[in-house]
Amino acid sequence: MRLLRHLFPPSVARRFPEASLARITEAIAAGERRHTGEVCFAVEAALPLAAAWAGVDARQRACEVFAQLRVWDTEANNGVLLYLLLADHRIEIVADRGFRGRVDDAHWTAICRGIEARLRRGEYEAGVLHGIAALHECVATHFPRIEGASDPNELPDRPHIL
Repeated sequence: MRLLRHLFPPSVARRFPEASLARITEAIAAGERRHTGEVCFAVEAALPLAAAWAGVDARQRACEVFAQLRVWDTEANNGVLLYLLLADHRIEIVADRGFRGRVDDAHWTAICRGIEARLRRGEYEAGVLHGIAALHECVATHFPRIEGASDPNELPDRPHIL
């Protein structure tokens, strides 16, 4: 059954039309003005068939995407990836090592559950925006912006369609 979902995946464009992507981009950019972290959103319709056949799960793929997008490569090690795999209906959050010891897995899981509840109702944009807002709250708590300090935008704000 899983292979069929990856062979005939749902459409990213139907769930996230250009206007939705623009609003998500703005939400990421606006939130990053409150803290020194970097928040990225990546959505993938399905895994490559070989990966699905090999049993790669959403968490493994999210870690690969975290590396490919270089979310780990921020000055303060405070990047966070929100990854959505449509074919498996899975959300994953991968946070850089700067969050280790500051944020426990239960917090990330709670954010994912909030997103999943909205996705189940077909509210894709609302679910992602909810997750991004929750991530910004978390990042701002642990890595607040210091007034007058330099904080370049190290990663693109636009969602990554894989």
